[in-house]
Order: sequence, then structure tokens, then C-alpha cells
Amino acid sequence: MTQRQWFKIHGWCSLPIWIVFCFVCITGTIAVFSHELTWLFNENARALNPNDLAPIAMSERVEAVKAMYPSAHITTVMTFESYLTNAVMFSADNIPAGIAYVNQYTGQVQEVNQGITFINFMRSLHGWLLFPWQSSYSVGYYLVSAMSFVMMGALVSGLVIYKRFWRAYTQPKIRVTQGKKSILSDLHKHAGAWSIWFIMIMSVTGLWYFTQQVLWHADIDIEPHAPTVDINDVPRGEVPAEPTVSFDQAMQIAQTQFSDLQPSYVMMPEHNRDMYKIMGGGDFVFYDQYAYRLAINPWTGEVAQADSPDNMTALQTVMHVVDPLHYGTIGGIWTKAIWFIFGLILSAMSITGFMIWSSKIVQAARAKKAAKREQKLSEQGA
Repeated sequence: MTQRQWFKIHGWCSLPIWIVFCFVCITGTIAVFSHELTWLFNENARALNPNDLAPIAMSERVEAVKAMYPSAHITTVMTFESYLTNAVMFSADNIPAGIAYVNQYTGQVQEVNQGITFINFMRSLHGWLLFPWQSSYSVGYYLVSAMSFVMMGALVSGLVIYKRFWRAYTQPKIRVTQGKKSILSDLHKHAGAWSIWFIMIMSVTGLWYFTQQVLWHADIDIEPHAPTVDINDVPRGEVPAEPTVSFDQAMQIAQTQFSDLQPSYVMMPEHNRDMYKIMGGGDFVFYDQYAYRLAINPWTGEVAQADSPDNMTALQTVMHVVDPLHYGTIGGIWTKAIWFIFGLILSAMSITGFMIWSSKIVQAARAKKAAKREQKLSEQGA
């Protein structure tokens, strides 16, 4: 292929879906710091701990919500960074779906949110553009994850066009005195050269999200569902209102199963044959906060399911390492800051790329128009 053909491919990898691609880049960049932005703008979400107290038991956090709302039916408990409150999801009289922000050090309920949180909003906006889900798939999820093909195409064609790209590392040069076109071109090329590693990560992880959506759409489970309680384990006659194994006991059993478990998402039994479902992270650096998955029988205390990185399949391993790579949570705030900066650079590249391409389109249209005018004048002169 000629250089001109590669340039056309590079342009068409950006121009037709420029607005969507730019929007996905910007929302993803914001989503990286969604937890920090929540802490910054919502003081009720801050888990202040001036007396340096140890976190209270998760069961005590649940009891704090029940003390405020005696009719509360607790469904889920979520934990985040140490500086953010826990989220206890529940329903109660006049509150069909509430999220209580509970300080894990003091046990105080600092806010009850009955809408969508900023964290969920940004992740949903970035992940599937708030398109509705049709059972097991969302058109928006397909659209966003398909951007991985665009990024991969732009990367490959860009490397072919920008020969000896490594000069951007050894001999960086921005021609600031040669007009707007030169400045945009140099900024675009240098940003692309320095972002190769980041674009590759975004492309590969995005390709996985696309594959994952195809599997979901085909009803292919990557991870097994938690088993249900055997009917023989459920007490005969009148079933007690509460399971015989308390929430606190279930958490202790989970901690015994995995000593390094850091619970991040805990679901209560929804019916008498449902289990405590506990997910969390551990000492595995490259895995997400759901790498450990347990299902505990609420009537017998038996561990019915115990999944960890040690017994994952290849697809499950990929599934649990992609999110930390995509959002830069591997090394905490420092890697998130790096991902945020390069997210801004990628967003800017999409804008400068559009500006460069559109200027060439305008120039080509003007040249074509001028050629037609000259041809018309020559015909009239003849």
C-alpha cells in the first residue's frame, strides 16, 4: 500500500466516528478519577477518621442502617477506597431503593442516596453511553467497545505514516512558527508517539470488552453462577425470618477461607434458598476487587463456592485483570493519575486529528472547485 492510502485509512479510523470516540475518551478519563471526584465534591461520601480508628465489622455497618430504618431490607454492601464511605443498598418504607453512605470507622450513616451515584453514572456513561440493556446486551456497549478496532487501526496506520517515530523521544520538535497546520501536526504526532503504550492497552482491553459482550449476548457464562441452597438444608415447617448463620458469621467464614480477602461487594440472601455471595480482592496485584468469589450457605455455614485466581480459567483470568489495566487502578492513585493524563492526551489527539483531517478535506474541496473554475474559463475562452 502507498503512503497516501495509509493516510486515508488513518483518517477514516478517526473522522466518521470522531464525536463518539472523543466522547468515550473524555468520559473514560473522568471515570478514572470518579472516586476522587466524589470525595472532592460530596463531603458526605468522605470516610473521615480523625481519631485513627480501626474499621468496624461489616455487620455493624449494616446494623447502623437498620437502626435508622427499622423496616430496612439490606441487599448489598459495597466498599471502595479507605477514604470513601461504604455503600449499603437497601429498601424500606417509602424508600424503594436507597444507598446509605456509612462511615466504616464511626458507623455513622452520613447520607442516603435514592438516585444514581456519580461513580455509577460516569462508568455507565463511558461503558454503554446510557443505552438501555436488552436482556443480556446493550447497543451502547457494542458501540463503545467497537472503538477498540478504531484505535487499533489508527495506531497501526499512524505508525506506518509517521516513520521513525522514535525521534519524538530523542529529538522532540514542535514547529511553533510555521503556522497552525504545522503545530497541530507536530502535536498530534508527538502525542501519538508518547502514547503508543497507552493506546495499545486501551485497544486490547477494549477488544476484550467487545468479546465479553458477544459472549454475554450469546448467553455464554464466563463465571459460574452461585449455587442455590439444597432444599434439604432449609428448615422444615415455618422458616425463620433470619438465616441461622448470621451475616457476621458468614464474613468470618469467608475470612477463614481466604485470609487476605478484602470484601468489596457482598450480597445478602434474597430468599430462603439463596446464599451469602461475597466478592473481594486480595494480595494479587494485577487482579480486580472481585477476584475472590464465595457463596456461603446461610443455614449450614458451608462454603458452596470458593473461586480465586488460583483456580480461574484463562477467560476468567483475563476478565479480572482487564479492568485494572483499563482504568489504571493497579498502583492506586499514582497509576490512576498517569492514566488520567494520558486519557487527556488521547482525547486531545482525537480533536487534533479531526482538525488536521478536516483541513485537508477543505483544501481538497477548494482545489477541486478551483480546477473546475479554470476548466470552465478555458472552455469559454476557446
